Amino acid sequence: MRGALLHNTGDETLQVVDDLSVADPGPGQVKIQIEATGVCHSDLHAMTGSLPQPAPVVLGHEGAGVITAVGAGVDNLAEGDHVIVAWSPPCGKCSMCVDHKSPHLCVMLQFEWAVQQKFQRGDVGVFGMAGAGTWARETIMPWQGAIKIDDDIPFDVASLVGCAVMTGVGAAINTAKVTPGSSVVVFGCGGVGISVIQGARIAGAATIVAVDMIDSKLETAKTFGATHAVKPDELEELQGALTGGDGFDYAFEAIGLPATMRASFDAVRRGGTAVVVGVGKMDQMVEFNAFEIFFAEKVFMGSYYGSTDVRSDFHRLLRLWRAGKLDLEGMISAKKDIGEVNEALTAMTSGEVVRTVLTF
Repeated sequence: MRGALLHNTGDETLQVVDDLSVADPGPGQVKIQIEATGVCHSDLHAMTGSLPQPAPVVLGHEGAGVITAVGAGVDNLAEGDHVIVAWSPPCGKCSMCVDHKSPHLCVMLQFEWAVQQKFQRGDVGVFGMAGAGTWARETIMPWQGAIKIDDDIPFDVASLVGCAVMTGVGAAINTAKVTPGSSVVVFGCGGVGISVIQGARIAGAATIVAVDMIDSKLETAKTFGATHAVKPDELEELQGALTGGDGFDYAFEAIGLPATMRASFDAVRRGGTAVVVGVGKMDQMVEFNAFEIFFAEKVFMGSYYGSTDVRSDFHRLLRLWRAGKLDLEGMISAKKDIGEVNEALTAMTSGEVVRTVLTF
């Protein structure tokens, strides 16, 4: 089968091959034929090594498709079911799932699957990114990582829910719990940043400021709910005009850089909340002085996968989409064949697209 293969961490391009294979599902597993899969900055982070990921690896973690086989013991899914791939599924049994009621922080299944060479190319075992590997025509997942959806939902729309949209919307409504009438600033207007903007709009924020370096991305942000859109050097003046100098109620960082993480903290008022959604590097640090942490009483926090429970939140977002309150089709800037994956990565890094969806 076809798939996009990263041979070595640090390689700048992927090789699209047609001789990958994947095993039949074992107990508690399902095989999924991928019908649509998004191109995410996290895939690029895996290529560069910013996200730990052994190679060789089939990248991709944001996908939707059809179950083609089920393993022993799987009684809640069947062949022919349409599903969204959840790359970080909750096991349902650990302390995070049960005691702390934070299923999004469960890594029992993700860590187990991330170190498995689920694909094969000749005699060489191949990993799947984050245990998923949706840039292959077929993949296998634990049954908890396949969230059944209605058959009439388009696969390209469904695929976005698997990562970018859930991460961004979830950061606004689950992690930060944006309140009606509040003020919000979002640093970074890629797929995740646009999703944060949509989440803040759905939550009822009165002011949503988008911040980015690229003019076209700022214009796009306005179409998804941003009330204002500025470049970084214009933010201070706008912040003063909108908040009287106090700062915003909420800030979201959707880039993954220490400078913008720090800027998000500085942009919120005393007692405000700054949420880091972007994936930063493990060897980069964000600095604060000891006094400001005490004096400002700000909340500075991360948001992992939008603090989501994939078992219910995927469906919540799809209900919002059906109601016309969450624009998913508009986020799909381009559709390409898997053979054009390198072009899709280039378009993403240059800021030309909100999201590219790949098909086979």
